[in-house]
Amino acid sequence: SFKKMNLASISKISTHILCHTTKNNVSAFSLLSVPILNFNNFVRHTSFFTKQSGEQLWKGVTCVSNAGKKRGRGQGGRRKVAKDLNKGQIIGLGKLRMLWPGLTSPVIRGKELVEQIRLADDPDHDLKLIKLRDKMGVFRRLRLLPHERGWSGNRLPGTSVGPPDRIGDEHFDGFDTKVLEMKSVFNMTGNMGRKKQMSIFVVTGNGAGLAGFGLGKAMEVKAALKSAKNRAGQRLMFVERYKNHTVYHDFFSQFGKTKLYVSMKPEGYGLVCHRAIASACQVIGITDLHARLEGSHNLQHIVKAFFLGLLRQKTHVQLAKETGRNVVEFRTENDNFPSILASPPTKNPTKEVQEFKQYVLDGRVILQRKKFPPFYTKLPGWQTHLKKTLRFRNHENVRITL
Repeated sequence: SFKKMNLASISKISTHILCHTTKNNVSAFSLLSVPILNFNNFVRHTSFFTKQSGEQLWKGVTCVSNAGKKRGRGQGGRRKVAKDLNKGQIIGLGKLRMLWPGLTSPVIRGKELVEQIRLADDPDHDLKLIKLRDKMGVFRRLRLLPHERGWSGNRLPGTSVGPPDRIGDEHFDGFDTKVLEMKSVFNMTGNMGRKKQMSIFVVTGNGAGLAGFGLGKAMEVKAALKSAKNRAGQRLMFVERYKNHTVYHDFFSQFGKTKLYVSMKPEGYGLVCHRAIASACQVIGITDLHARLEGSHNLQHIVKAFFLGLLRQKTHVQLAKETGRNVVEFRTENDNFPSILASPPTKNPTKEVQEFKQYVLDGRVILQRKKFPPFYTKLPGWQTHLKKTLRFRNHENVRITL
C-alpha cells in the first residue's frame, strides 16, 4: 500500500517513522519529524541579457567600433558612461527587508540565538537606487585651487604629481614632481603596425637644490607618468644657489639649437622666464631669476640647457681661486659699500681679469635691444604734460634720498 501512494500524499507526510530489522534483532531507529519537500519544476528563463555578462553589455552601449574610432567618433562629451549597478545594494537587504542570522546580523546575541525575522518594509528603496544611479552618469569636474592647476585648462603639463616612489629603504620626503610635457608618439613596427605610446617629461626636486628630470613612455598615461617620475628620482643633481634664492652669476647655455641667457636677480624679483624653466625653478628652490630664450623652443632642450648652465656655474670661492682676486659685491641699498664675498688662498693675480659679467660669460656680450620711445611722446599732448610736471621732476628721488 505504501508503494501505491502518489507524490501528493507523500509530500504531506511529516510523522514519526519507525523501522525495525528482523534478521539481526537490532534495536529500532527513528526519523523524527522529517519533512518531505514538494517536488516543483524550476524554470530558468533565458534571453540575450542573461547570456552576456554585465561588462559585455556595458561595452556594447558605451564603446565605439574600430571603424568609428578611425572616423573620430566617441570623443565628444556626449558619450555614455558605464554605471555600477551593484552600488547601493547590500546582500540581505532589499525592498522586502529581512533579518538573516549570519548574513545581516550575528548568529548569537548575548546568550540568545537570533531568529529569522521580517523587518519593516522600505518603500523608498527603489527610488533611492534610481536617484543614486542618475548621479553616476553626471561628471563633475574637481575644483582645484589656482596654484594647483596646470598651464592650460585641465591638461596635465604644469601640475604636481607627488614625489617619486621609494627605492628600497630610501624615501623621497619633501620632493615634488612637475609635469612639463605630455604628448603621444608613434612607432612603426613590423608585426604590430603603427604603435601608439604616451611620452611624459617631468622634473622633480626637494626645493633645496636637489633636482632631476626624466622621460617616460608607455601605452597608458599612468604607466608613463610613473616611469618618468621614478627615472627623475634616480637621476638627481645638486645645484648651487646664491643665498638660496637665485643663481651665483649670469650664464649662457646652449643645447642643440636652443640658446639660453640667464641673469641673477635680487630678492622679490620673481621668475621672469619660460614656463618650463619656472616649473623647474620651483622644484629646485630658485625664486628670483630672469631667463631669455633664443632659437628652438623644444621643451626638452630648454630644460637640458637650463640644467647644463646650472651645473657649470662657479661659486664665489671658485672664481676667487681661478683669478687670484677678491670677489666683491656692491649694493645700491648699502650706498655701494664693498663687501668681500670670497678671497683667494694666495693673492697672485695670474692674468688680467675683465669685467665680472664678461668673465663669467666667457667674453660674450649680450645684445640689449634698443628701447623705442612710446607712440604718445610724439603727440602734442605729451609736451603739455611735460610742462605741467616740470616743477615736480626728481621729487621722488629726493624723497628716497632723505
